[in-house]
Amino acid sequence: MDVSRPVLAGIAVLLGLVLGPWLSRTTGRLAARGAGAPGAPLRDVVVTALTAGLLCAAVLSGELRPATAGLLWVAAAAVVLGAVDLAVHRLPDRVLLPAAVVFTAAVLVDAVVLDTWAALARSVVAGSAAFAVMAGARAVSPSALGFGDVKLLGLLGLVLGWFGWGVLLAGIFLGLLVGAASSVVLVLIGRASWQSAVPFGPPLLIGAVLALAIGAVPPG
Repeated sequence: MDVSRPVLAGIAVLLGLVLGPWLSRTTGRLAARGAGAPGAPLRDVVVTALTAGLLCAAVLSGELRPATAGLLWVAAAAVVLGAVDLAVHRLPDRVLLPAAVVFTAAVLVDAVVLDTWAALARSVVAGSAAFAVMAGARAVSPSALGFGDVKLLGLLGLVLGWFGWGVLLAGIFLGLLVGAASSVVLVLIGRASWQSAVPFGPPLLIGAVLALAIGAVPPG
């Protein structure tokens, strides 16, 4: 067994435990659009656990290379984005856009250091294509999709596309599947109707995580 993997995973978990409470408070401020959001112990626990788990998964998926720094940033951002979208149906630009910039910079450094230029090009093309397709879908049906969801698809296209086209397609398919299944469940238990607005961000993020867990192999 490669000793470095469990060591890196342990460090990532510790980092998540440290960052989690701060990310939880950030989530509260963004959801409340202000700095006076009250504390929420349950939210702190959930956000901290998710952060630790996703940072660990990011390290194990990306291994010890420059691109992993971008994966770690996106993983932390995903926790905040999902929590805010669940709370107020909004995906804040101040979290989305820096995540996209940091990940792009990280895979650019990865390409320079490890000669993964093909993966970088695929990532940019995938992110641009995902953004363009979803922007077109929103233009056709603005009520069905928020612009935050469009930008989130662009970010996920960057990340999943870096690993491969198969991972990208699997992530989008699983995200749509999780979204459809969660909507049906909410209707069946009486928490929503067929006309209710359901946040689309969390299902997309879950689909991306599942796709990375199932088939992500870092470019080499």
